[in-house]
Amino acid sequence: MNVKAELYWNEFWQGKDEGKPKSVSAWQFGADPDHLAQLVIEGKKTATCSGYVFYEEENEPLPSVGDYSIILSSGDVPLAIIQTVKVDISPMNEVSEEFAMAEGEGDGTYTYWWDAHEKWFKEALDKIGHTFKEDMLLVCERFELIHVK
Repeated sequence: MNVKAELYWNEFWQGKDEGKPKSVSAWQFGADPDHLAQLVIEGKKTATCSGYVFYEEENEPLPSVGDYSIILSSGDVPLAIIQTVKVDISPMNEVSEEFAMAEGEGDGTYTYWWDAHEKWFKEALDKIGHTFKEDMLLVCERFELIHVK
């Protein structure tokens, strides 16, 4: 987590009665960080997903219910805080239309969601020597917007 994100996190919790969580992650959305962060801020995006394989490759823990995250811009500027409310692991070809719509991207259709994710996953998987499969496991995360900077 960068200094700006850490300052934002500490300022957010200053003076609050409930205890500040010990951990928080700070990250950018993959495909278009600024646009996707704006969708979160506008309340249009309440879900996100990533390939399970990326967590394995990067030795990163999977998100858990109750986790906090600071959403960063493409320039690593903190924009908002979200909290994870649900996590499911599902084959991509079994992701529900309702979940895809909760991602809030594009024209709002399942077809758009599938095409955009397939393209992004093919490119990202290629970089790490993996091949896209329609039944690749996705970590599907739902979240609530907690604060906007």
